[in-house]
Amino acid sequence: MSGPGNGPLQGVRVVEFCQVAAGPFCGMLLADMGADVVKVESPDGDGMRAWPPHREGYSENFASVNRNKRSVVLDLKQPSGAEAARRLIRSADVLVENSRPGVMDRLGLGFAAMHALHPALLYCSISAFGQTGPRRTEGGFDLTIQAMGGVMSVTGEPNGVPVKCGVPISDFSTGLYAAFAVASLLHETRATGTGRHIDMSMLGATLGVGALQTSEFFGNGRNPRPLGSAHPRNAPYQAFRAGDGHFVMAAGNNRLWQAACRVLGCEELAQDPRFASTALRAANQAALCAALQPYLDRQEVEPLLSALAAAGVPSGRINGYAEALADPQVAHMGWVQELELPGGGTTRSFGSPVVVDGHSAPIRRPPPALGEHTAEVLAEIGILQEDMDFA
Repeated sequence: MSGPGNGPLQGVRVVEFCQVAAGPFCGMLLADMGADVVKVESPDGDGMRAWPPHREGYSENFASVNRNKRSVVLDLKQPSGAEAARRLIRSADVLVENSRPGVMDRLGLGFAAMHALHPALLYCSISAFGQTGPRRTEGGFDLTIQAMGGVMSVTGEPNGVPVKCGVPISDFSTGLYAAFAVASLLHETRATGTGRHIDMSMLGATLGVGALQTSEFFGNGRNPRPLGSAHPRNAPYQAFRAGDGHFVMAAGNNRLWQAACRVLGCEELAQDPRFASTALRAANQAALCAALQPYLDRQEVEPLLSALAAAGVPSGRINGYAEALADPQVAHMGWVQELELPGGGTTRSFGSPVVVDGHSAPIRRPPPALGEHTAEVLAEIGILQEDMDFA
């Protein structure tokens, strides 16, 4: 980034009407890049504020996706709250919302009404299934979209019970797509003065990041299946068991396969016709794993990983988050940052992983207390907080 307090989206105002994950993550990504993101919350606040763990009464989950924002409390069901929202939107470049389709329309804040009020507004709607179509009125959460979008069908061990990806991939991939779309269209809307309506669905994002799986289906007409940690087209490329624990190895081409065989002392396997190419190794994965296991049983994880790294074979420990965050590369990149919380508490947070010209996006503002900036932001649009109605 260009320096503390700056960013490529400096001077862009985003009004965020979002809760929980996908929408707030989109807003945070824009805020990390310098946008002034004003988070509009009901008097009860974003539901994620109640999620544990809490430090000094403040949700660390909420803090992780709401840094660099300002919080304004408005009761949108009250005339004064709705009017303040409209005036705030008129001052903005971008609106991001993640209500069910129809909710913003009922509040008088839908795209058509806001486009008439502010023709240059870039309006981003995030929902489970999209703004149109047979499922438009249905809600969805990360779990249900992972299931409906195919992710759970390829996650876990063969013949195992259905499991979801441990990271909420549907929520966060949707937020990423939405932020990408906003950043891509912002220059156009500012240049032309004509706003656009982004319709970003969780189902679409989930299928979008499943490109390898959808292309496999389109190519052979068969559903991809769960393979544990293995890969359908690469081998050896999975978790393995050594003598004292598990590790992963990705010897995904002939050169790396031969190098792995030298490290393990099984050069004869490199000459086995069943394993002569990447495609053959993938097709014969069960036999390949069985052939490798006696050699792996003689190894200890730490020296084996060192030897594989020296030979250029990608491999690694299976870390928990404690170990992943303690990796020296994470410290070198400066990704873990101190974060102030409302009420005087401090914690650590994983900052932006985007590095531009040697700098990551700074944490310019700590995550806000509920309504912390209401008076400040309302004053910017010519409203006194004491004139507002709250239910």
